[in-house]
Amino acid sequence: MKKIQAVYGAPHGHWVGDGFPVRSLLSYNRLGAEHLSPFLLLDHAGPHYFEPSRNARGVGPHPHRGFETVTLVYQGALEHRDSAGHGGRISEGDVQWMTAGAGIVHEEYHAPGFCERGGFMEMVQLWVNLPARDKSAPPAYQSLLDDEIPRVDLPDNAGQLRVVAGNYRDQKGPANTFTAINVWDLRLVAGGDVHLEVPEGHTTLLVVLKGTVLVNGERCIRDESVVAFERQAETFHLEANNDAKLLLLSGEPIDEPVVGQGPFVMNHEAELHQAFADFQAGKFGEPKGA
Repeated sequence: MKKIQAVYGAPHGHWVGDGFPVRSLLSYNRLGAEHLSPFLLLDHAGPHYFEPSRNARGVGPHPHRGFETVTLVYQGALEHRDSAGHGGRISEGDVQWMTAGAGIVHEEYHAPGFCERGGFMEMVQLWVNLPARDKSAPPAYQSLLDDEIPRVDLPDNAGQLRVVAGNYRDQKGPANTFTAINVWDLRLVAGGDVHLEVPEGHTTLLVVLKGTVLVNGERCIRDESVVAFERQAETFHLEANNDAKLLLLSGEPIDEPVVGQGPFVMNHEAELHQAFADFQAGKFGEPKGA
């Protein structure tokens, strides 16, 4: 059985742009990159009700280099546009997987229809590090729609698991990844219990977004908390005290230095300075296309 290494609570929330009230459940700056690798950051936005509006809400053009962003929408709808010419709309159940790689500028806004209607917005955004060999990869974009993501019913009607990336039993997630990663979107019903298995040696993080879950029969974990497991062993046990919404992340650690500031995550200070210089020189371009 995998042992619990640590439990992290969320700090106070903050706004990203005018469209995303977030709490950073994970951050390599706060918790240490070596404990989270290959993951860097996880923001939980909402759930927050937005009144109908004719004005677009969100985040204007901003750069990234050296990692990937993974956005999973639970409620609402977003539109994306970037300097590599990618664009798309994602709504409930959809996932946007963007590789910043060598450098990209993108923008994210509430979709026009959602702005006009108003409603609840809830999403998570995960940052996944890239190994040094791939930090100069060309920018890329994967739009993973809800009906393309495999669903697996858990034993004894405990709930359901969606395989966004990696593998669960005989189902493979649609996301293409640079390193071995599992991203599983879980729902457990009240009283549901399940044993999950991930590869030994993986960093393994259980994100409790909603509900209360008993982990390994020993620790009760509540909303807006993250459980970090030790890398030894493969299995752990979950029992939901009430209906629960969870995210399970596991990945092969990247044993390399991490140096980051704002929107850039590199291996060395010189690379970080170069990223800022390249962006200021306009080498990342501007969002285009749709």
